[in-house]
Amino acid sequence: MDGTIFGYTESQIAQFGLTFGLGAFIFYMLFIVLSLAKESKAGKFGTFILFLVLSFGMLGFLAKTLIQWMLGL
Repeated sequence: MDGTIFGYTESQIAQFGLTFGLGAFIFYMLFIVLSLAKESKAGKFGTFILFLVLSFGMLGFLAKTLIQWMLGL
């Protein structure tokens, strides 16, 4: 054993899971918010508010990723 799993280190697997796994989960949550808006018949403004409030935390994660990419970290 050289500290790898299928040729990848633990940090590479964690980075992949954080980037792609959490990204896929974010898209899934957006579909859930859209479903909530449709079921509640929220209208255009209500749908906007639902996406704004319920997706605010996702925006922070995406902003962090974008800033890290721009800084080259």
